Amino acid sequence: MDWDKLRIFHAVAEAGSFTHAGENLNLSQSAVSRQISALEDSLGTPLFHRHARGLILTEQGELLYRTAHEVFAKLAMTEAALSEAKDRPKGPLKVTAPVAFGSMWLTPRMREFIDRYPDIQVSLLLDETELDLGMREADVAIRMAPPRQPDLVQRHLVTVSLHLYASRQYLQEHGTPLTTADLEKHRLVVFGEYGHAPTPSVNWLMDIGGQVGRHRPNLFTVNSVYGILRAVESGMGIGALPDYMIAESQTLDRVLPELAGPPVDTYFVYPEELRHSKRIAVFRDYLVARVAETRF
Repeated sequence: MDWDKLRIFHAVAEAGSFTHAGENLNLSQSAVSRQISALEDSLGTPLFHRHARGLILTEQGELLYRTAHEVFAKLAMTEAALSEAKDRPKGPLKVTAPVAFGSMWLTPRMREFIDRYPDIQVSLLLDETELDLGMREADVAIRMAPPRQPDLVQRHLVTVSLHLYASRQYLQEHGTPLTTADLEKHRLVVFGEYGHAPTPSVNWLMDIGGQVGRHRPNLFTVNSVYGILRAVESGMGIGALPDYMIAESQTLDRVLPELAGPPVDTYFVYPEELRHSKRIAVFRDYLVARVAETRF
């Protein structure tokens, strides 16, 4: 597999069009298109569905993209590690993230980073409110929406998928819903109205099924996504949860598996003034590599 063509394929998959990928690669749209066509010919399979609004990866293209993304992420990490061998990054690094993502996914992965960069003193600030990076309340942020401040650098980190889950104990006692209308008969666990919601669509579960609204009798609210997880695990009812939170669960089953919530785009964000910070660069590259290993 030609390395240059694979690099161009990865850029096209990231950008979603030949034109935008060409701008990022400093190549013409036609040159990019030719390279992708040549790669498809050499592999004997189409990698993109072409349509008027852009490009969509085929099933084979998705497979190649996942592999290429992981390879390039690991190469970026290796490159950073090699450059840091001469001048290792050091100093404090304050990271803010939503409570659920920070506690369930990020925190367990921090030991390897700290072992690799012992001169960086990491502080995790887990909060649903958006700390002001411009005022240096934190150095970097993981956000579940694009930043609204114009002076922040953002990088798309991952798209989080959400589905409905319930404990096996609950399903044995109350039955498994087979249609969205069946949800009317079940107790739902949703995000409470008090507190800062991690995403605008956190309560998409309430907009499906029979009765809609907070006044239905079989409704349990808690103002924490982690709290929703613990309630669902206890057999409280059916809740909408990010897939990464239940990846290692032995007690939860997906309910109405064909039903998915609005995908949540997650971003790595930091102030423009820290663009050349080595601490932030190695942390960003580390997260990109870890994300590539996780099924979201």
